Amino acid sequence: QVLLVESGGGLVQAGGSLRLSCAASGRTLSTYAMGWFRQAPGKEREFVSTIMWDSGSTYNADYVKGRFTASRDKAKDTVYLQMNNLKPEDTAVYYCATATRRPPYSGIYYPYRTDEFDYWGQGTQVTVSS
Repeated sequence: QVLLVESGGGLVQAGGSLRLSCAASGRTLSTYAMGWFRQAPGKEREFVSTIMWDSGSTYNADYVKGRFTASRDKAKDTVYLQMNNLKPEDTAVYYCATATRRPPYSGIYYPYRTDEFDYWGQGTQVTVSS
């Protein structure tokens, strides 16, 4: 079991920045990637970013490239999402999640579907005003 706790959400004006944190505890050794997702009211949960736990390499959705950056601190079992140049359409509840089931083939693969992640945090609200 892995427990994830997000923090750092809030209200910000368009063009502003926020940094989200996601602290993991429990059986984290099996984690090979962590992801950030978001869900706006009336919409499906959508992928934002994945960070590989060992290498720190990242894969971002097109709509956040150049604005959002994921990072991790292995010593603290924490991942971050730095969000810059925020837009009103970024308003959503943001979730972090862990992926523990590696794909059955070698090579780098960045999970991005919700069904590829096993544990989820409770979410943190991000609201961007225009």
